[in-house]
Amino acid sequence: MKSALQSRLLPAIPIIGLIVVLLPLSLDAQRKQASGNRERSTVTKQSANPGASGNREAQKSSGRTGKSTGTKSNVSTGDKTNVSTGNKTNVSTGNKTNVSTGNKTNVSGNTVNIDNSKNVNVNVNKSTVVVANPRPYTRPPYAYGGHRYYCYHPYAYHPYKPFYWGPVWHPWGFFIATMAATAMIITVANQQYHYDQGVYYVASGSGYTVVPAPVGATVVTLPPETQKVVINETTNNYYYGGTYYEKTDKGYTVVPPTAGTVVENLPEGGKEVKIGEVTYVKLGETYYQPITQNGKNMYEVVDVKDDK
Repeated sequence: MKSALQSRLLPAIPIIGLIVVLLPLSLDAQRKQASGNRERSTVTKQSANPGASGNREAQKSSGRTGKSTGTKSNVSTGDKTNVSTGNKTNVSTGNKTNVSTGNKTNVSGNTVNIDNSKNVNVNVNKSTVVVANPRPYTRPPYAYGGHRYYCYHPYAYHPYKPFYWGPVWHPWGFFIATMAATAMIITVANQQYHYDQGVYYVASGSGYTVVPAPVGATVVTLPPETQKVVINETTNNYYYGGTYYEKTDKGYTVVPPTAGTVVENLPEGGKEVKIGEVTYVKLGETYYQPITQNGKNMYEVVDVKDDK
């Protein structure tokens, strides 16, 4: 029995041994093949998208670059634009437009209006700025620079202090946007004026500008603060806000100042003028000499004549 069994098993032993030897080799080969397949698959994918890895690196690098560049751009360029350019536009250009251009327009308009008013006064009065007084002068004139300055009272300097007649009064050159409903229209030498409570206006741009009272204009009533001033023994005038009036049948007519007239207050708009050793106050084209009368500081209308 053993001999027969052995005889049958002996041929199978080499086969089993071969299987034992070859099986591990086959498994190892399969593993290597699988690993090779994975590597080839990876290589194939990389080959199909060769920039993928490079892109990822580029993105990382670009991200770092973007952060750096972006920060510099936002901080440096942004700050410069907002601080430097913005401030220059708001401060420099804005102020020039609001302060410079606006002011020039108003001043220029005022100059034109005042000049027009002076031309009207000169034409009406035949170039006479001050009316001569028939009273003879008892004092010699002050002579200087080819002119003689006549006054009835001695010179007594005191500083020029403009007088304020209240909220309804405005100095020459003052601008208002709208005219009061109480204003009346007066036409003198083809020039239209608006009169309201002792103040004269002409249309100017988008509003009205205060001008000197036109000689020849007649109004029915005068402000309550109007004062009576003495011209001579037989004549009186009425004075308000730098303007002189003469009583007529139709009311009160604007007249030029008369030499020798004494007033207590002068309005805003005058300036002190040094002539030799004497300081006068010039209001428009009229010279006033500072004097004292009855213990008060006053002003006398000067009669200025050329030496001949």
